[in-house]
Amino acid sequence: MKNRPAIILLSESGMGVASEVSALTQGEIHGFTKRVSQVDVSFDNASDHVARLFLDGRTLIGVMASGAMIRLIAPHLSDKYKDPCVLSISDDGSSVVPLLGGHHGGNQMARVIANHLGGFAAVTTVGDVRYGVALDEPPRGWRLSNPMDTKLVMAALLIGESVVLDGDAAEKADWLHNSDLKFFSNNKNETAAIRLTATVYRTSALDKQLVFHPRSLAIGIGCQRGADSKELIQLIEKILIRENLASESISCFCTIDLKADEAAINTAAKYFDVPLRLFDAKVLEQQKKRLKNPSGLVFSKVGCHGVCESSALAAVGNDGVLLVEKVKSQSVTIAVALSHSVLYEEKVGRPRGHLFVVGIGPGIDVWRSPEVSGLISVSSDLVGYSLYLDLLGPLTEGKNRHDFDLGQEESRVRHAMELAGEGKKVSLVCSGDAGIYAMATLVFEIYESKVLSDSATRINIQVSPGISALQAAAAKAGAPLGHDFCTISLSDLLTPWEVIKGRIKAAAQCDFVIAFYNPVSKNRRTQLSHAKDILLEHRPYVTPVILATNLGRQGETVQVISLGDLDSHQVDMLTIVIVGSSKSRSFVNGEGKKWVYTPRGYPTPQSPLLAK
Repeated sequence: MKNRPAIILLSESGMGVASEVSALTQGEIHGFTKRVSQVDVSFDNASDHVARLFLDGRTLIGVMASGAMIRLIAPHLSDKYKDPCVLSISDDGSSVVPLLGGHHGGNQMARVIANHLGGFAAVTTVGDVRYGVALDEPPRGWRLSNPMDTKLVMAALLIGESVVLDGDAAEKADWLHNSDLKFFSNNKNETAAIRLTATVYRTSALDKQLVFHPRSLAIGIGCQRGADSKELIQLIEKILIRENLASESISCFCTIDLKADEAAINTAAKYFDVPLRLFDAKVLEQQKKRLKNPSGLVFSKVGCHGVCESSALAAVGNDGVLLVEKVKSQSVTIAVALSHSVLYEEKVGRPRGHLFVVGIGPGIDVWRSPEVSGLISVSSDLVGYSLYLDLLGPLTEGKNRHDFDLGQEESRVRHAMELAGEGKKVSLVCSGDAGIYAMATLVFEIYESKVLSDSATRINIQVSPGISALQAAAAKAGAPLGHDFCTISLSDLLTPWEVIKGRIKAAAQCDFVIAFYNPVSKNRRTQLSHAKDILLEHRPYVTPVILATNLGRQGETVQVISLGDLDSHQVDMLTIVIVGSSKSRSFVNGEGKKWVYTPRGYPTPQSPLLAK
């Protein structure tokens, strides 16, 4: 995932530090293939790999000497305002050096990492060293509206020009008050060369002025089901302009939990790049006495006397005030409340839950997609069969594990969805691809069946693909899937055997390459033999068959045999069986390796391959 730091590791000696930094920053560990194992992403060429990450804008944390990191990024430096943050950490974690982007998150990240590791952050930028503050990098909860003016302001500070702190939110700016800046006065009538303004209102910066916006506004939203997102966005923009409020000061959008899956509200939250927070009706009803526009009709429908005003007030707490009372358009309502301090989203209501249905591939980490690793890393809870969770290795650290045995698939899925309904980020972990004989189908089946709690039906669901056993087995054996193919599960737990036999016969008649999933179980060994008999009626005895077991895991085996020699006792529950078509071929190379491939297309008399 692009917004996750990439932790670059060149040797195994830095793995301990890399793992700690990964857990702290939700970063993704990228390791040099020849020297490092058990990482999220492997690479063979450090120069090329780091270049791609740097040019893609990824924050880079190199567990290596500063000189090595500098040489890797030096050819690609362009613009100090656009280049990503780059840090270097010694193998033992004693030194953390922000090399680039110190004023864009690098210095603060270095301090956080150094504090965690018990090391030293070697911050060298002038503002941090001299004044103990980075004006172009305000702390969390604050936004700078004109960062491009910082260079001029810093130059003026360094030559000793006087500075004033003003604005309606000046008292909230503790980070400025606690710095080593010497303010001439906080009275806006005093003349000073430099002006630092803290305000929730729109302000056009003058010469040598920086405008900081505290994120202390909460916008409460109510709407009819199926409301138009454009209507909501336009109403919010209209009110911001009318009240002269800065969009940078919006901390969150708030609403009743019944609207967690309302498309208009979620679209507006993405448009303004603010989090959505939810309250239940009981919490909102506690705000009844503070409402300017209580509604008995709303109470009869959702159990509280208002949604937009109530949720805005609930967000800012008892010390906050209703800045803009309920404003209504055709199908949406909004209200704006002001917190007495910076408003941090995690202290407001709860978020909408997220369920990530992820396929981790056969198990080997280099075959796990970066997207899947990223989703697992940002999850609070992991749900899955114990073996699959174990295969994640370091990615499970700091997560709440919910282990299930085989055969508990429905319980596993319902548990994951209900956890997400509580506002958590949950990864439902599947082997292979989540949508191929895995949990994704059951997720949507249960979702549609309406057996879940109301909150669990309003979660956000994301399915992320993985390398299937079919793909992994094919790659290990060559290219057996070069032409049309299909997959058939031989398990008759959910599908009657007569139906399965019909599918085998149809696939055999159509000359598909066939991948058999679930070929045997402890109590079921006859289906594969029946499948073999059906296939031999339609394709040669010597048709190549691939038996792939424990792919990507310890004990991996890949055999190529003839269809006529297939015996169910050669197969176990962790085996996938791929049977070639009548046109599939196998051959042995000079090293004794047997390869299987299926030609693309059926040769014609004009085919150059046939001529050969």
